[in-house]
Amino acid sequence: MSFDKNDLHQALKKYFGFDKFKGLQEEVIKSVVSGNNTFVIMPTGGGKSLCYQLPALMKEGTAIVVSPLIALMKNQVDAIRGVSNEEGVAHVLNSSLNKTEVKRVKSDIENGITKLLYVAPESLTKEEHVEFLRTQKISFMAIDEAHCISEWGHDFRPEYRNLRHIIKRIGDNIPMIGLTATATPKVQEDILKNLGITDAKTFKASFNRPNLFYEVRPKTKNVDADIIRFVRQNQGKSGIVYCLSRKRVEELAQVLQVNGVNAVPYHAGLDAKTRAKHQDMFLMEDADVVVATIAFGMGIDKPDVRFVIHHDIPKSIESYYQETGRAGRDGGEGHCLAYYAYKDIEKLEKFMSGKPVAEQEIGHALLQEVVAFAETSISRRKFILHYFGEEFDNETGEGGDMDDNVRNPKKKVEAKDEVATLIDVVGKTNETYKSKDLVNVIIGKENALIKSHKTDAQPFFGIGKEKDNKFWMALIRQVLVAGYLKKDIETYGVLKVTDFGRAFVKNPTSFMMTKDHVFDEGDDSGIITASKGGGASVDENLMNMLKDLRKRNAKKLGVPPFVIFQDSSLEDMALKYPISMEELSNVHGVGEGKAKKYGRDFINLIATYVEDNDIVRPEDMIVKSTGSNSALKLYIIQNIDRKLPLDDIASAKGMEMQDFVKEMEAIVYSGTKLNINYWLDDILDEDQQEEIHDYFMESETDKIDDAIEEFDGDYDDEELRLYRIKFISEVAN
Repeated sequence: MSFDKNDLHQALKKYFGFDKFKGLQEEVIKSVVSGNNTFVIMPTGGGKSLCYQLPALMKEGTAIVVSPLIALMKNQVDAIRGVSNEEGVAHVLNSSLNKTEVKRVKSDIENGITKLLYVAPESLTKEEHVEFLRTQKISFMAIDEAHCISEWGHDFRPEYRNLRHIIKRIGDNIPMIGLTATATPKVQEDILKNLGITDAKTFKASFNRPNLFYEVRPKTKNVDADIIRFVRQNQGKSGIVYCLSRKRVEELAQVLQVNGVNAVPYHAGLDAKTRAKHQDMFLMEDADVVVATIAFGMGIDKPDVRFVIHHDIPKSIESYYQETGRAGRDGGEGHCLAYYAYKDIEKLEKFMSGKPVAEQEIGHALLQEVVAFAETSISRRKFILHYFGEEFDNETGEGGDMDDNVRNPKKKVEAKDEVATLIDVVGKTNETYKSKDLVNVIIGKENALIKSHKTDAQPFFGIGKEKDNKFWMALIRQVLVAGYLKKDIETYGVLKVTDFGRAFVKNPTSFMMTKDHVFDEGDDSGIITASKGGGASVDENLMNMLKDLRKRNAKKLGVPPFVIFQDSSLEDMALKYPISMEELSNVHGVGEGKAKKYGRDFINLIATYVEDNDIVRPEDMIVKSTGSNSALKLYIIQNIDRKLPLDDIASAKGMEMQDFVKEMEAIVYSGTKLNINYWLDDILDEDQQEEIHDYFMESETDKIDDAIEEFDGDYDDEELRLYRIKFISEVAN
């Protein structure tokens, strides 16, 4: 069956009302209409669905579309019904239908009315469906979200694995079209192999979104204040804030609301009615910001989302790309801001620990790419494009300056010799190792794998030990992007030398390496201030004055300085300049009780300082804290008064003990007494308590790590934290 160009354009106009195709659509549709196996990699928003909808409407018979998402199927069916006079032009066939509905679907297919049949892979395994479809004229099969086939895809679904065999049962020579919005070279190869369409015509659109600005900031304890500041600077604009947990979504949405931002929460734990309402509020602009888990965004087609914030870093570059891709679909500005702390990566790794080993390995590899993206100081756009197997052309590429690393370049150092060493070691170890092990070889650190290959006995073992592992990891990332090394597709992650790399070793030329960002962990009392281009930074001068005042007052009262205010509270004061009791009680870790007891001198000092130095106080710095925690706080205080076992109180609220201890710490540090003697007396005897009390009384700091070191491991983290709660309660409050 042949169609010429005019037929395609007429059909496009007739069914969808468009005058011209977008990007690769026309080429793809020609291939599908001609009955070829076809593979399409097209970022979200590029018009993927038209690539199978139009051919299905034009061709004889019914096209079967396999999709993992029921909600998306329904949306598409409604859309197709909207362009046709026949209600039965598109149907869904899944477990939600009753017998009468299934009968109707089958009769519409038999009568040639249905052009598109949307199914979940599970529906295709049902014998009665297979038997029926075998007798019908099937125009082609479209596999949407085809990355679900690959274990290396970020959304692997085991039931997608058998699609090829299922399709064979329905008919032998049914043409196939696989479509995905994100796929690395590894995943692309997997999809083609698994569907048995290695002969497919492949169409790949560019992954470059030139209007998106990428930025990563260190995630500190003041992350909420930073987000509020950012949202306020973009007042009236639409934005999405992604969080990992439902609890965090609720809390952050509340904090934003309290601070005058029109925000709504969205996660799978809310009932369907509330979810639909919040989604509509966002689409209809009754809410500016939606705070959501990744359950939000599937099929959201709002063209003017102006920012996407990741409060928690996602678990793969694909997820990050897909979620940030919801910004600026109309070609207007789109700011993508992610907060990064290595602690979050560790949390994600913990989530994986119950999974099969193979799955864990893949998960870890995907996470390490996220770490590389966050810590790299080369162009983030280049990094993302390289990840998806695309090169960014400095001359013709659009959006080259649209990221924090390019705008605020870091120092570069000549690394010609180190690159030569690196490539040489990859060659001499017969291209056996992944990045981490290769770095261990270079810095001379043994492990079981290195020993099994006897690499530790080689003369080059430890050749680069004068530089640390971070340096070599950063160099590997940059050499990969430069194209001197590549990751092997078959054994994903194993480094191989490219032809460019071999040419470089023969004739090394200058290689300017950019120093990586160092995201140091804050200790349990400090914060990390954002680097250049990040959030505001602490007023060091005021900070020193506040420390002096704290020291003087502590001496007068005969208590350690941290009893009055913790360092993190002073840092917050040196950031926000509070000059009234109300403002002071909104400072991190202060609260009303503490403000009343110790605050007067501090706000007097700050007020004088602000006046003497003509400081314009940032109005938006005074972030109101939410009352969302007050119910929990009250619950804890009441139950401790009733002397209930602490672990019972924690489990009643579905909390891990360590999180519960943190809640108690927040309560006592902001000035409220908690009497947990009834619990402590069971776990620490009198002498032990006295010993810890004396330590805190004489110590300069209340840091738990220092206490553990001082006692040389005699007490564990939890015992010391619990005693510190008693100490602050009695001495400070």
